[in-house]
Amino acid sequence: MKIEIIPLILSLFPALFVAVLAYLYFKMHTDNEERRRRYLLHKENQKQSLPLRLQAYERMALFLERISPGKLMQRMAPVSDDKKGYENLLIHTIDQEFEHNLTQQIYITDESWSAVRTAKNNTIALIRKAVMDESVDTAAKMRETIITKVVENGAPSDAALSIIKAEVTELMS
Repeated sequence: MKIEIIPLILSLFPALFVAVLAYLYFKMHTDNEERRRRYLLHKENQKQSLPLRLQAYERMALFLERISPGKLMQRMAPVSDDKKGYENLLIHTIDQEFEHNLTQQIYITDESWSAVRTAKNNTIALIRKAVMDESVDTAAKMRETIITKVVENGAPSDAALSIIKAEVTELMS
């Protein structure tokens, strides 16, 4: 009886070897197919999301241009000499523009979104600082002061715009 089991076990080794090889081959094949399917799905998603991302970057660039103090002052001329009223008008306009573009944060990087928020906050701070200046007594003088500071130091939105341009360039390459 012992003698009969040994040839049986010896004849099972090649079958087990072939079964293990077949299992490994099919596992490797199905894993490879799964990775290929995931890659194709990812590639298709990127193809569909790229236009949305580019549009979001375009809208953020437009937002930054619109809140740039020089351009903002051109669009929003003071209606009276009341500097506080002009301050409120400018800040309200910036906040409205920002709220209109809030959803774009989904499509841009955290770094870009942070730069956009910083540019917005720095622009508002620049306006508020000009109002607090005691030598500024009218809206026209406030406007002049802000434009002078922007000419000397650059617009707060310039840095954010540079970040956005760099990310779009990276996206396109």
